[in-house]
Amino acid sequence: TEVVVISQIVEDVLRKLKSRLLNIAEFPIGLGPRVKQVIKFIENQTSKVCLIGIWGMGGSGKTTTARAIYNQIHLQWKFVDLSFIENIKDICNKGEGGVIHLQEQLKGKRALIVLDDVSTYDQVKEICVNRHYFARGSVLIVTSRDVRILQLLEVDHVYSIKEMDKNKSLELFSWHAFRQPSPIKDFRQLSENIVACCGGLPLALEAIGSSLRKRTTEKYFENALSELRRSPNGKVQKALIKSYDDLEDCQRNIFLDICCFFIGKDIAYVTKILNGCGFYAGTKITDLIERSLLKVEKNNKLGMHDLLRDMGRAIVERSAKKPGERSRLWFHEDGTKTVEGLIWKSQSNNNVFFKADSFRKMKKLRLLQLDHVDLTGDYVHLSQKLRWLHWKGFTGDRIPDEFYQKNLVVFELEHNNIEQVWNETKV
Repeated sequence: TEVVVISQIVEDVLRKLKSRLLNIAEFPIGLGPRVKQVIKFIENQTSKVCLIGIWGMGGSGKTTTARAIYNQIHLQWKFVDLSFIENIKDICNKGEGGVIHLQEQLKGKRALIVLDDVSTYDQVKEICVNRHYFARGSVLIVTSRDVRILQLLEVDHVYSIKEMDKNKSLELFSWHAFRQPSPIKDFRQLSENIVACCGGLPLALEAIGSSLRKRTTEKYFENALSELRRSPNGKVQKALIKSYDDLEDCQRNIFLDICCFFIGKDIAYVTKILNGCGFYAGTKITDLIERSLLKVEKNNKLGMHDLLRDMGRAIVERSAKKPGERSRLWFHEDGTKTVEGLIWKSQSNNNVFFKADSFRKMKKLRLLQLDHVDLTGDYVHLSQKLRWLHWKGFTGDRIPDEFYQKNLVVFELEHNNIEQVWNETKV
């Protein structure tokens, strides 16, 4: 009837008024295949309420991917209600009332809902666990840095956002820096070096590329590269630091230990050392992997995105104005009682000699790496809290008798001339 036709027209108009397109990336390089893969899965789930998880580290493109999916399907499929919720914390802060109100609004409707940047299970459990509130054909998309949240929600599929490859990274950077798909003449090598520092992270490529727009002098690019090698871009740092801020104290300590000392080390080896430091390292390392802060690479070696590593080291550097007062050091300073970890390297392959009493103040020292450094004097000044000692290039033929570390978990000697460990048996 005419009334039905008019009603359908009104519904269609209202739907179109509601369905504004969301802003996505200015240059959506590499976005198409991601979006296509997720939508293909959703298309096979129309007889039920489909719950999709998108997982990745900060700045990897989770929100951009979710926005692009939302834009593509919200007009194509006839959803009655649409919500892209970026401020899920605000709704949760209103208590149960905020969540209940949202559920009542959407009850029985065919809805498209995106819950972006979810950091705890409690934020979304009422909405996602009670899928029966929604009509069949509804689609719920949850983005998170923590895959454990998505597993607890029992999502139908977890889409993991990977880093961009070298070629796509260079293209994305070039669009932002030069407004073309490849670097301009004489800037290719510098651009490739900058892109390598970004580690395939879209946010970093966009932020740094944009900051170099119309700055086409080689000196400016060289300075930008030097700065990037010291610490991440401010916008990128802000995105990454959120993952660190969400950690418990024990998780933070393990994260900082790994990014300062144990990248590329065997996971079982690191777990043993950190357990010896009083951490429940096995479960905590798993937590960090699930939160996209760590990854396990070939042969069970611990890996970490370069920008996360740099962020972690920057956190340590900012912890105290004087280097010697920081909790972890990468070079020798007059360390104080706050130092828990130290890497002390000779600037060449020739061994340098320092007095062992340099460690007199470092009573909290747990982790120590010496590269082509020999210690003279009394070894009793080394902390009794020492759990890991990696000593490369030790030139003596035996370990001094006064070096007795009953709490040491791993003593690793590399490129040494050891003929005898101790003159006497140590128990």
